[in-house]
Amino acid sequence: MTRTFTIKEGQTPTKAQLDEVKEAVKRGIQFDEDSPELSPAMYKAFKCSVAQRNRRKKNA
Repeated sequence: MTRTFTIKEGQTPTKAQLDEVKEAVKRGIQFDEDSPELSPAMYKAFKCSVAQRNRRKKNA
């Protein structure tokens, strides 16, 4: 299950949110047929697209 928290600039996360993130770090990533592990080339392309998306979001 994926949970999303939106924290605006200057806002601090709650203790419950921080605790949930700390617990999530302890769990490993589970790959399956719906979300297979990325090859190094696909990982590089994904990382590049995320950087471009973040640049657009920041300038908007």
